[in-house]
Amino acid sequence: MEIPSIYLYTISNMKIMIASDIHGSAYYARKMFDAYSEERAERLVLLGDLLYHGPRNDLPKEYAPKEVITLLNSHSEDVLCVRGNCEAEVDQMVLTFPVMADYSVMFLPELDGRMIFITHGHVFNENKLPPFRKGDILLHGHTHMPVTENRGDYILLNPGSVSLPKGGFAPSYMMYEERCFAIKDFEGNTIMELIL
Repeated sequence: MEIPSIYLYTISNMKIMIASDIHGSAYYARKMFDAYSEERAERLVLLGDLLYHGPRNDLPKEYAPKEVITLLNSHSEDVLCVRGNCEAEVDQMVLTFPVMADYSVMFLPELDGRMIFITHGHVFNENKLPPFRKGDILLHGHTHMPVTENRGDYILLNPGSVSLPKGGFAPSYMMYEERCFAIKDFEGNTIMELIL
């Protein structure tokens, strides 16, 4: 089976917002886009699970997938996305940007050739790593828990969940700028960060 992918190459010093696991919450989708505007980010990387809450999750606050569709589509020129385990072909039919790639690869020139492997986390994760060179970055969501850890051979990053955080964490997103990955809550507090 062929795995769809998107290869992304970005310019130096781009300010990028990374978010995951909206799960159909219009309330938190609005908060995410408010933060996107306040942060003055240039791109929004979404790590999947956009519209459906999933059978293992409670309904998030203001569960309204149709409103989330409208919000996401109004920013489609800014969005880069990978498929979560809750995405289906019907989601692609209503969204105006690609959402069905299992992974994406990003190279940022200021990170000295490190590959950022972007995925949701249900296929590739710390228990099933993609092919890596030492120092490459695994960026995924799925667990709903924020992480910024240097694992020695690779770096593990997870922005947490926009709407359904676990582990006692607040709803969160990640910002990347000038070699720094910072996870923030929607009050603007930095929860954790990693500078490379």
